[in-house]
Amino acid sequence: MIQGFESDTELPRVKLVAADMDCTLLADDGSMPPHMLERICALDEAGITFCAASGRPLYTLMDMFSEVADHMALLSDNGAAICCRGELIYKDLIDVPTYHELIDYTLADGRGCPVVCGIEAGYLRRCDEVYDDFFRRFFTKIVYLDSLDELDADVNKYTVYFPDRTAEEVFASTYDAAWSDRFSVTNAGKEWIDFMNKGVDKGTGIERLCEHLGVAPAEAAAFGDTYNDIPMLKAVGHSYTVANAEEHMHAHARFLAPSNNDRGVAQVIDRLLELVS
Repeated sequence: MIQGFESDTELPRVKLVAADMDCTLLADDGSMPPHMLERICALDEAGITFCAASGRPLYTLMDMFSEVADHMALLSDNGAAICCRGELIYKDLIDVPTYHELIDYTLADGRGCPVVCGIEAGYLRRCDEVYDDFFRRFFTKIVYLDSLDELDADVNKYTVYFPDRTAEEVFASTYDAAWSDRFSVTNAGKEWIDFMNKGVDKGTGIERLCEHLGVAPAEAAAFGDTYNDIPMLKAVGHSYTVANAEEHMHAHARFLAPSNNDRGVAQVIDRLLELVS
């Protein structure tokens, strides 16, 4: 049974803290915890690496953490690109014919909007620009095209946006069975279904980052709230869900942190910093 975060008696041994962004580190209004950048630097000074672990693209995370990027790690696109202290240490690309196959499937299905997640930008159809305000929360660089048919770019994730918030149902009914044998396919909340190459997810991403840092996964902590966080929670020794996570998620973590709006990740980090000071 999941325990309160104060029950993590081995917390002072943690050398890596990885947190999902939306609905985990960020409040419902999208805001970062106050003084979060100072916490990241304090962790770095204590020999602990903070990692933003997100389905968001690398350039968006770089923009969000530009002031402290040299003091932390960025695990983007659910593990398809990893940057540590300003150095790109891993990227995994989906080949061009394959992501066009995924685009064609999405358009034939008709229930979602194809979003091609390139290393340099997100590529979308111009007809989906009506959702631009929402897309800009996740993609700081967007290229709208009349058609995606001729797109030829370096792409490390493909995602489908469901404006009616039916991603979980669509994933369970069709997308999972159709594609999970070829890809790492996951829900990233109620709006998104994400595709990465097989073997790419937040769990393998954390393992790659641990290897780069010389940190054992048992010495890593991770925080999450939804399906695409499950591999990451399974990979680490200190797994936390936030209190606002869906109930089924708590079975995948050892410890319960306060909710995103109560700045639960920041509370646990503050406890860690107090214990190692």
